[in-house]
Amino acid sequence: MRRILDFLEQLSCNNNRSWFEQNKALYQDAHNYFVEWNEELLKRLSIIEPQMQKLTPKDCIWRIYRDVRFSHDKRPYKEWFGSFPAIKGGKKSDRGGYYIHIQPGQCMFAGGMWCPNKELLQALRNEIYVNYEELEDIFSNEKTSQYFQDFDSEHMLKKVPAGFPSDFVHADWLKRKVFTFSTPLSNEQVCAPDFMDHVVALVEASKPINDFLNYTFEEYGEFPNRR
Repeated sequence: MRRILDFLEQLSCNNNRSWFEQNKALYQDAHNYFVEWNEELLKRLSIIEPQMQKLTPKDCIWRIYRDVRFSHDKRPYKEWFGSFPAIKGGKKSDRGGYYIHIQPGQCMFAGGMWCPNKELLQALRNEIYVNYEELEDIFSNEKTSQYFQDFDSEHMLKKVPAGFPSDFVHADWLKRKVFTFSTPLSNEQVCAPDFMDHVVALVEASKPINDFLNYTFEEYGEFPNRR
């Protein structure tokens, strides 16, 4: 992981095609290691999530090239490595999954569902409204709560959405437009020999949250895919 962080530090100072082409070997070395690391991670996650057995690193890892066609930011390359192991398609899945973000000084582990489409969002709110006590138990569980105490509070409505009482005990959950949870990782943690063990422990701690979110598909069926 130190090789990856070193490469990304250099890239952040030289985010242009000329430098990248001249240092393509550094990128390939970092990328190849990240692929190998994810391959081993998927083997371990497939024990926890058997539906991940057919996932490959390619299914989960984002490309480094940015789409700058409609962006004011014309930097051609992402300054981070990211992977999203999730059932039903990895990074293309609408299910709750697990996200590993590697970026100098900004590494993190996250999970859950990012920007569910309108139909899925409504179904998630319905599930939370009816089964909030189950979600309370998950977040208060000792194994989970040592890393995750609640969903992330970004991207929230100002008011409880129509159809739900404004005095609902967990009104903040209903206001959310994304259902993610996260914990930061230091550069030292990422470079430690037991980093993969730590990621697996985070997956085990957060799996009940994803199971709750993903049960929505069992209850309501499939939703139109947003991708």
